[in-house]
Amino acid sequence: MSIFSKEGTKLYNMRIYTFLLIMTSALASATAQELYHINTIAEIKIHFQEANWDTILDSLKRNQPDERLTGDATINGKKYTGVGVRYKGNSSFNSTSREGEAKLPFNIKIDYTNKEQLLPGGYGTLKLANAFRDPSMVREVLSYEIARKYMPASRANFTKVYVNERYLGLYQSIESVDNRFLTEHFGNSDGVLVKCDPEWSVEQAPDCPDSDQSSLMYIGKDSLCYMRFYELKDQYGWQNLIRLMRTLNQQPERIEALLNVNQTLWMLAFNNVLVNLDSYTGMLSHNYYLYEDTAGVYHPIIWDLNMSFGGFRRLSAGGQLSLEDMQTLSPFVHYKDNNLRRPLITKLLANDLYRKIYLAHIRTLLDENFTNGDYLKRAKALQALIDKEVQQDPHKLYSYEAFHQNLSATADANGQPIVGIAELMEKRAEYLLSHPVFQKGAPVVSAVQHKVDGTQLLVTADVTDTQQCWLFYRNNVGGHFAPVKMYDNGSNGDAVAADGRWSVQLPYQKDAHYYIVAEGERVARLSPNRAAQEFYRVNNSTAAAGRKAK
Repeated sequence: MSIFSKEGTKLYNMRIYTFLLIMTSALASATAQELYHINTIAEIKIHFQEANWDTILDSLKRNQPDERLTGDATINGKKYTGVGVRYKGNSSFNSTSREGEAKLPFNIKIDYTNKEQLLPGGYGTLKLANAFRDPSMVREVLSYEIARKYMPASRANFTKVYVNERYLGLYQSIESVDNRFLTEHFGNSDGVLVKCDPEWSVEQAPDCPDSDQSSLMYIGKDSLCYMRFYELKDQYGWQNLIRLMRTLNQQPERIEALLNVNQTLWMLAFNNVLVNLDSYTGMLSHNYYLYEDTAGVYHPIIWDLNMSFGGFRRLSAGGQLSLEDMQTLSPFVHYKDNNLRRPLITKLLANDLYRKIYLAHIRTLLDENFTNGDYLKRAKALQALIDKEVQQDPHKLYSYEAFHQNLSATADANGQPIVGIAELMEKRAEYLLSHPVFQKGAPVVSAVQHKVDGTQLLVTADVTDTQQCWLFYRNNVGGHFAPVKMYDNGSNGDAVAADGRWSVQLPYQKDAHYYIVAEGERVARLSPNRAAQEFYRVNNSTAAAGRKAK
């Protein structure tokens, strides 16, 4: 593992103004919360001059998918003129339109004709989902709520949608992964955003090696071989993206300089625990973004969670998983089989430390959401919020009875059995907690402190049952955390006093951030548990470190 060097410091330092950008974003956040307030059902009324707007949108989606129909929108009582509207989605559009349903998913660009026209909080785009394959109606909103505890992820809530005074029903409103999102979570949007979702209707370029969707398999230097699987908002980013894939597949020991490994491990743990297989982990290997920040580090961003909690049952082309298969899905799926078609899993989990951190994330997800029953309480609260609207929805894709049934039991979604959320997760949590890998216990981290002495920073922690401790550290807000080895004798020497007080001394940097990883025999422990979405912040005092949510 790399320790700080002059080159590494240059790589991981972000420009000083990123602090100001994040503070500006934080000030906008309170207003932004109103648009996506979890306990508020929004109202969106779209108006087109064209009476056959639905025929036009359908034609655009099939023939000119990037084009939009211009209209006006009234959102929570405020009118926005000249917005651009198109249908969105793959299966949520194609399957629903084939069945003759009116409730199709929308992408609404508020700043389409006026770049200064934005929603409260600075939002320029609305993405409205129709709960395809989710009779419970809460999978997407609940899943994003869980994900945001641990990694950058979209806000989501519910909204009523009208077009030309016709009520289409209740939708989910999902925050777009765009420049505003990137600035909030990474300090700026000056990097390169990559959409990792294949163009299913496009043929692979001839003479290209075999690949597997957007799985980050390395298939050579020619960017044409990757264009079906990845969409770059900046076409100059291909060289770096191909370098990322080559490093991941051929030199994984160097991947830390190019990839936010911890955030990737959070995404993989989330997909596994929630049986979110319409994702990188499942058969289609898609539904995520990569953002290459200005320091050249890629960050994965999870997306499209309407079929989490077992709504999509395919892990491979070998057929659908049974309920029991999903309840007992191994935490080491793909890794234990050395499936090289999923290099983010096999290559990262082959590293002992990364594998232990991944397991720590699984345990945190279980402890904070499932073993305590919190997910079910939240799901019931969300259903109670929208119950009346679902009952009165004239175009709901599935029955009102299925809406109530699917929280606890399998329900029908136009011929497709969709497993009940509690039916899946009660047994799944039991299975994971009883897995042999968690029976050895994990280290315990306490009394985390830092002390500034002139130009030096000393970080200490009391840790039991550990083999090695690491300090993950970044110098400025928005930068990338890098590992530094800690020692068990109060200094950076090699002698080990084995008194359980681990420490490391570094050059002091104001507003630096850090978290601690303690390696156990099979599982790690992080402090804070939600690192790096939460971390300790260094100031110029000698007080104990306090947690700071990112």
